[in-house]
Formats: sequence, C-alpha cells, structure tokens
Amino acid sequence: MTISSKVNDCIERASWIRKMFEEGAALRQQYGDDQVFDFSLGNPTIDPPQEFYTALKQLANNPVQGMHRYMNNAGYDETRAAVAEVVAEGCNQPVGAAQVVMTCGAGAALNVVLKTLLNLGEEVIILTPFFVEYKFYIDNQGGVPVEVKTDENFQPDLNAIEAAITHKTRAIIINSPNNPTGVIYPQQTLTALGELLRRKEQELQRQITVISDEPYARISFDEEVPHTFTAIDNAVIVTSHSKDLALPGERIGYLVANPAMQEVDLFMQGAIFCNRVLGFVNAPALMQRLVANLQRSSVDIEEYRYKRDLLYNKLTELGFEMVKPGGGFYLFPKSPLSDEIEFVRIAQKHRILLVPGSGFGAPGFFRIAYCTDDDIIERSLPAWEKLAREVGL
Repeated sequence: MTISSKVNDCIERASWIRKMFEEGAALRQQYGDDQVFDFSLGNPTIDPPQEFYTALKQLANNPVQGMHRYMNNAGYDETRAAVAEVVAEGCNQPVGAAQVVMTCGAGAALNVVLKTLLNLGEEVIILTPFFVEYKFYIDNQGGVPVEVKTDENFQPDLNAIEAAITHKTRAIIINSPNNPTGVIYPQQTLTALGELLRRKEQELQRQITVISDEPYARISFDEEVPHTFTAIDNAVIVTSHSKDLALPGERIGYLVANPAMQEVDLFMQGAIFCNRVLGFVNAPALMQRLVANLQRSSVDIEEYRYKRDLLYNKLTELGFEMVKPGGGFYLFPKSPLSDEIEFVRIAQKHRILLVPGSGFGAPGFFRIAYCTDDDIIERSLPAWEKLAREVGL
C-alpha cells in the first residue's frame, strides 16, 4: 500500500463529509448548482465585514517595511496585545499578550495545545457529539480520546464526565456553541465543571486542563456565551476568525491561556515551541496585521438568526425533532429513520446534502450546516417537504 495503514484507516473513518462533497459535485454537474441544496459543509458564504476590506485596502496601499518577514513564533506583539485586551474584558482577568499565541486557525491551536500537554498514552475527554477532527488531533499528539455522551439536550453530563476521569486524564475538550448541535453551555454548567475538575485534580494529584474550542463564540442568538476563564482556572481557549469574521480560508486564529492556570509561563513556553516544531512556525503575517484592529468586529449575527429560524421553524413544522440551537450555524435533528445513514441517502434523492450523526459520534441524528445562501435555503423548502413525506413525517 502506498500510504500507511493508519492513515488509510483514518481516511475511511473520516469519509462522510468527503463523500458528501463528492456527491454534491456529481449532483451539481447533473442538475445544476441552483438545484442542489448543500448543507454538508460548515463553509460560510457570508462575506467578511466591511472593516476587513477597508483595513486590507489601507495596508495594501501603505505597506509596512518588512511586513512579510518572520516574526516571533508567538506572533506580532501588537496583535497578541489586541487579542489579550478583548479577552481580558470578557473575563475581567489580567490576560496579557504573554498568554496569547497567534496560530494558523483553531485547528493549529488545538494541535499545539495537545502537543504541549500530552505524554504518550494520556487521555483526552471529548463530549459526543463532537467535531469530527478531535479524535485525529488527539491521535496526532500521542493521546487517547475518551468519548463521553452528553444529555438529551446535548449538555455536558457531569456524572458521566466524572466517571470517565482516570489517572491518565490530561485534558477535556469543550465546544460551545457546539459543532454540530449549536447548543451553548450555560455559566452554571461551566462553574460546576470547574469545581468537579478541581476536586479530581486534588484527588488524583494531576492537572486536568480544559481546552475550550470557541470559533462560534460570537455567533449567539438568544443567550450570552459564558467566558470559560470565569469558571475554570486550568483552561486554554482555542479559536479562529473563520466564523466571526468569515475568514476560513485565511487560517488565522489564536490560543490564550488563563493567567490563573498552574505554571502558565511554562505552558506558554511549551506552546510557542510546539507552534514552531509542528511546522506552523507562525500565523500568517498579513492576517495578523489585519485582525489586530478587528477584535471587536463580527459578521452580522442577524443573518445567521434568519437562516436558523427559517429552517428550524419549517423543519419542526414538518415533524422533525431537534434541540433549538443557541448559536453557531448548525442544526442537529433526530433522524426520522432508525438508520440515519439511510435517511441521508434518501435525502440525496431530493438533492439535499446532509452529514450523518455517526460522523460526530452520535448515530441517530444528522447535521445541517445552514451557513449557505438564503436563496438556497428558501428554494430547498419544497424538497424538505417531499423528503418528510417520503420518510413518514
């Protein structure tokens, strides 16, 4: 075999979104772009806010000498300071530039944090349903993923988390607003999780770090997204500007450590080192300069609210069951068929592209990414009606 058995196995296990991409391309070629309703990929079609283009034009017309050279592996000091200022405001704690590393998106930040923390064979708890890549990222850095189910509303089950913690547990990844469910973890849940982990740390005499994956934190509709640092000391936030500034292709994000974290200076030394040796070296220079002054900017959240409400209201009217998402841009309905993969295949007959929940560790559900154009959502509604009738709703 040309590639390793391990990589081949990973490709097979991560094949659903890839399959949907391939199916979508084939359907578009057969029926045309306007007749295919692709809800499979979380790839926003909303453009960045105008402030981004203004800053981009200004920088292009007034280039800074040496602006494309290498910089400190942690990123430009002024960009790190700008990030830290806004994070500090959110948690009312003295976060500074020294606690920030600029990264090539949230994916890079997750890999950097995991490499910094993990010894070979140590465990990382992930809450199902979870972002597809978590298990691969953990494996990249020699760790072992431990899946823990959430409750019927996709909220963390603290009893289940406690039962999963062992002498090998090094970290737990949380994701709020969540991909794929869109649920937000409330303040009382984060506070209770922090208390649980402090107790287990004392009992096991080992640090357990919360890695809070927050690329959707600014996309919330009816409730505020609580700040992780207000509830948990040993915590690191990883995020990107892929969603809040609609810049997924620019690969710009950051990690920030809670200044109250145990041995936070040592952790930051490790993270900066890992950012370099993992091959990221540093986050893109041009994007760092641009986002420094955009830390309080965001896409128009009301555009996502409209999309959510349009689909949620229609699908629940048709009989689909789901938890109403508080943020992000996903719906995660229960499959009307016991086999959600069969349901997804039937949906393809109506040219609706979805991803089965088994790809997120939650069989029996399916994910809808509604970050597409309004007219695609609106034109898909008759197809949803036909699909609902076919599966008996």
